[in-house]
Amino acid sequence: MLIDSNIIIYATKPEQSALRQFIAQHAPVVSAISYVEVLGYYRLSEQERQYFEVFFATASVLDLSQGVLEHAVKLRQLRKMTLGDALIAGTALAHSLTLVTRNTKDFAWIPGLSILNPFHDLE
Repeated sequence: MLIDSNIIIYATKPEQSALRQFIAQHAPVVSAISYVEVLGYYRLSEQERQYFEVFFATASVLDLSQGVLEHAVKLRQLRKMTLGDALIAGTALAHSLTLVTRNTKDFAWIPGLSILNPFHDLE
């Protein structure tokens, strides 16, 4: 399973212990894009930065391979989408991973992409 940036951020909220447990049980794998999106946010507090650094140190961060780039290009040729979303979806497709996200509507149109919203089971 490929954990989307929004799930990583939601998991920092104190009330999201079930989400943190879900992530831990599924050995977190993330895109290099999520690494940049989350740690690169300019308004992170020092505590948040430290939490995310620990998270990314334990997660498997998948690089932007040629396969990821090719999937992302094809997706953006089919439909308008952000570069970050295209690269994250491309990562999931290139590695045959289920994308774990709360923003399912942003990705639902993509053929062959398996999507899971953990909040459906946790709420």
